[in-house]
Amino acid sequence: MRGSFGQHFRLTIFGESHGDAIGMVIDGIPAGTPLDEAAIARDMARRAPGLDPTATSRKEPDRVRIVSGLFEGRATGTPLCGLIENTNTRSGDYAQLRAKMRPGHADYAGHVKYGGYNDPRGGGHFSGRITAPLVFAGAVARQLLAAKGIAIGAHIAAIGDIADDPLDPVCIRADALIRLQQSRFPLLNPAKEAPMRAAVEAAKADLDSVGGVIECAAVGVPAGIGSPFFGSVESVVSQLLFSVPAVKAVEFGDGMAIAQKRASDANDAMHYENGCVTCLTNHNGGVTGGITNGMPIVLRAAVKPTPSIARVQQTVDLMTAENTTLSIAGRHDPCIVPRAVVVIESALAIALCELMMDNASTRAMQ
Repeated sequence: MRGSFGQHFRLTIFGESHGDAIGMVIDGIPAGTPLDEAAIARDMARRAPGLDPTATSRKEPDRVRIVSGLFEGRATGTPLCGLIENTNTRSGDYAQLRAKMRPGHADYAGHVKYGGYNDPRGGGHFSGRITAPLVFAGAVARQLLAAKGIAIGAHIAAIGDIADDPLDPVCIRADALIRLQQSRFPLLNPAKEAPMRAAVEAAKADLDSVGGVIECAAVGVPAGIGSPFFGSVESVVSQLLFSVPAVKAVEFGDGMAIAQKRASDANDAMHYENGCVTCLTNHNGGVTGGITNGMPIVLRAAVKPTPSIARVQQTVDLMTAENTTLSIAGRHDPCIVPRAVVVIESALAIALCELMMDNASTRAMQ
């Protein structure tokens, strides 16, 4: 098990979906850093289950209890530990899953890796529930970044085949990103909400689920952040994004579509504007050579359909070593995308904190 990330903004995540609690330990926050617990609670509420028709009916308040590293509203410089209790579990729903492997889940792969000693209830440590501590760490990282003038926001770019309007990759305002954070169903084109919700309801009625795409951006990130080869912006951000259980693809800027262009269309022409170097376009998503170039960082993450569905699926029974079928009971999201928006923002915030701290450390040694 590798439950830690980072050399400067260091995280250790722990817990299982149906255990007593889940949480995160964060090391590397400078002593004296003010932390707004109300702002952390707002981000946690955006991810919390049971608050929207597209979400699971499992209701968890997702309140973070900070048990160390904070005194009178400021970081002490010692590890910050946030604990989130699991208060609404129904482990009986998972009794048959010790033997029957759920298609699309980590049940079989995890069983093989850990010799059957992993906790299968609710997916255990592989559950999307474990993204709650990630949001806690992201909320802390977001506050550190905001002090440096960096804002992060995201919207639902698509649910199924229904797409929202895309962000303008050149002109993204911090206040617009902050407004997106205030919506439980963040869209650039509000007219897309009704058909998106209808697509989720249609999948739910068919005992199925639907996935989508989240587009996320960061503005105010200075040029020169990133440490190629292995500490490039894309590689560090992607590591965090692919740690989110449902993410199956990530692209920056034009992404896969850039392969269809000629260099004359894909290159971001530069010019001086008010004495600063900027780009006329942003096909590369704010990153060139693995280093930020001062343009908005723009990325998209593809989120797969929730694999827990009530439809009958083919699977195997490890106890009998036979083929069998499975219909998954319990409380599951017919679409995880709206709740995942803040998770994607959090992953980007954590990565940027790590990258900027690494940049500051490198310059200090020069």
